[in-house]
Amino acid sequence: MSDKTNGTEHNEQFEQLSVEEQRQILQKYDPESNTRDLQGIMLKVVFFGLLAFSLFQLYTAIFGQYTAYLQRSIHLGFALSLIFLLFPAIKKGNKTKRRIPFYDYILSLLSIGVGSYWPIMADELYYRVGNVTTLDLVVGILAVLLTLEATRRAVGMPITVIATAFLAYAFFGPYFPGFLAHRGQDLESLVQLMFFTTDGILGTPLSVSATFIFVFLLFGAFLVKTGVGQYFNDLAVAFAGHLIGGPAKVAIFSSALQGTISGSSVANVVTSGSYTIPMMKKLGYKKEFAGGVEAAASTGGQLMPPIMGAAAFLMVEFIGGIQYWDIAKAAAIPALLYFTGIWIMTHFEAKRLGLRGLSKEEMPDRKAVLKKIYLLLPIVGIIFFLLNGVPTMRAALYGILLTIIVSAFNKATRLSFKDMIEALVDGARTALAVAAATAAAGIIVGVVVKTGLGLSLANGLVSASGGNILLTLFFTMLAAIVLGMGSPTTANYVITSTIAAPAVITLLMLDLPEGASVPIAIALSAHLFVFYFGIVADITPPVALAAFAASGVSGGDPIRTGFVSAKLAIAAFIIPYMFVLSPELLMIDTTIPQLIWVLITAISGMISIGAGMIGYWYRQVKWYERILAVGAGILLIYPEGISDTIGLTLFLSLFAIQYFTRDKSHDKKKAIPVV
Repeated sequence: MSDKTNGTEHNEQFEQLSVEEQRQILQKYDPESNTRDLQGIMLKVVFFGLLAFSLFQLYTAIFGQYTAYLQRSIHLGFALSLIFLLFPAIKKGNKTKRRIPFYDYILSLLSIGVGSYWPIMADELYYRVGNVTTLDLVVGILAVLLTLEATRRAVGMPITVIATAFLAYAFFGPYFPGFLAHRGQDLESLVQLMFFTTDGILGTPLSVSATFIFVFLLFGAFLVKTGVGQYFNDLAVAFAGHLIGGPAKVAIFSSALQGTISGSSVANVVTSGSYTIPMMKKLGYKKEFAGGVEAAASTGGQLMPPIMGAAAFLMVEFIGGIQYWDIAKAAAIPALLYFTGIWIMTHFEAKRLGLRGLSKEEMPDRKAVLKKIYLLLPIVGIIFFLLNGVPTMRAALYGILLTIIVSAFNKATRLSFKDMIEALVDGARTALAVAAATAAAGIIVGVVVKTGLGLSLANGLVSASGGNILLTLFFTMLAAIVLGMGSPTTANYVITSTIAAPAVITLLMLDLPEGASVPIAIALSAHLFVFYFGIVADITPPVALAAFAASGVSGGDPIRTGFVSAKLAIAAFIIPYMFVLSPELLMIDTTIPQLIWVLITAISGMISIGAGMIGYWYRQVKWYERILAVGAGILLIYPEGISDTIGLTLFLSLFAIQYFTRDKSHDKKKAIPVV
């Protein structure tokens, strides 16, 4: 790796990627980062456009939102018009990276027109609701086309193709076979659905983007300005760097923390990985393993409460009758088990290779690191506010205010007026792709609602599995992974929850009386199930964007890195089955003693699975011991009396055999010096 410091402070101990190298990797694997390098007057125009976007969102968050149509259409107009100025139509080898071609000015102006249509025509549109004029039809068609093109540029092709396919499905319904057939929609009714109701582009997904998500993205942008991202790395090194295989554990620790403010697995990989991957390679981990650790840990950041890649806000709206904190609480144990699994496997890999932790010379001064612990207060504050019933958007506003106050504790972290303006601009820039993705996701949701496709697919999946719950979950898992490939977290969740979650809910409702409302436990477990598998699509070959980005940092083979990251994240492929079958893992209707027992057995299960997957515990694990270890782990994770008893017996037996037959000279023979 080249020794560039271009814009970054060079670490004397380990080579890190320069800012330019990070930008190049992000642009290659993350469509949200592939923006124009604007100059002159247009740079200022876009800057003030982004600032105006943030100020509008802050104003409505503080003083109250406009009506649904106005709030969402203005939000959409801001996002689309700025996307066409910032994101080029063609990504590679084009001259539009620095200049804006004439057609993008036209598209930007049309986007402003589309976003202004509802505010200007609101009274008339309310008066003649259901009647679409020629002008309405033109504006509605433009809204759909502009949304699709903006999504292609800012988010990527996968979700654009899916949304387009759903529009085609709505239009050509009678020509589809079997249970997929429906009476179809003509152009007028389809346009009305997409832009003149709250079931299409201006639907729930965009509503959440225009309210909760935007303010939390601003919170993250303000936090980043305080230097909290680098502090996550410093804190992780201070507490985990000296442990066996320390740099890998640093990656896990820092990525879990980074996930609290990051909404992108790929961005998390590049920002954290540029620091942690070189450390892991220098210690002795292979390139693919180092990249796999970072990819798995960074992807897990999207599963980490309280933010969860902003998908938790959507989950509140989609499930209904549930508070945001209930979702964060339910996701806590699965997230803990996910990161525990990665931690354990990196530990066993380090023991197998005889790797040490960082030396004293390579470790930072722990006291100096702890002096900046105040930087975490805004995150703690957000959790406190949510725990005490403060409305979600208000909690985010308090978090921003707390960030500004906390930053003033130290001159090095203090936010100036310029920093705050830049944070507003950065937050709006991050929100552009989210707005486009949620608008496109609204197209999908609208078609599903209008055609009844969700129920049809659910019945089809249940029928294909013969009513077998494990087969239904397996088919749903495959659907969620495929649908989640290449999509950002928010769009990912909208797609999978709309198309795949109804199958799980339908099956779990079979034993309940007909017409019964969906219990919260069933709805939450189904939605978290598809959310998990939509997220792990980022590390599941062949389309494993987070793993590919990690390989760009590590220099390893992308596909091998993807398989390593999927192996390390094995918990994400097991735990969702467990919490659907037994919601105790989600802390639903669970007592404290039950919760403690669930944690003990589940963590023991992850130790057993980790040993089986890596092939090392206290010594090399033989092939038949590996099978028994993985089996024992699965039995222990599943919270049920008989399975726990059998699993614990196997676990303790394997532990005893490993411990008393260990090779005490292994570490001395295979120790690899760090420096």
